[in-house]
Amino acid sequence: MWKVYIVKCSDDSLYTGITTDLDRRISEHNSSWLWAKYTKMRQPVTLVYSASFENRSQATKEEIRIKSLVKKQKLDLIKSKSLDKK
Repeated sequence: MWKVYIVKCSDDSLYTGITTDLDRRISEHNSSWLWAKYTKMRQPVTLVYSASFENRSQATKEEIRIKSLVKKQKLDLIKSKSLDKK
């Protein structure tokens, strides 16, 4: 199962990514040497959205779609969906 996720950074910006292990990836964003370059200087991050997909292709397409949204649209998406903890 692949996950698309959005985290809120300490500067109130949003970061979108994909992973197969959501808990591990959020932990990496907050404490590991495996940070995403964007979140490295914006810690801590908080998970605010996630959605599950059956394969990497579907997750990547959704990640690209979300990244193309303006911040208000991302916030609307976050408000409209509860966190998917599958």
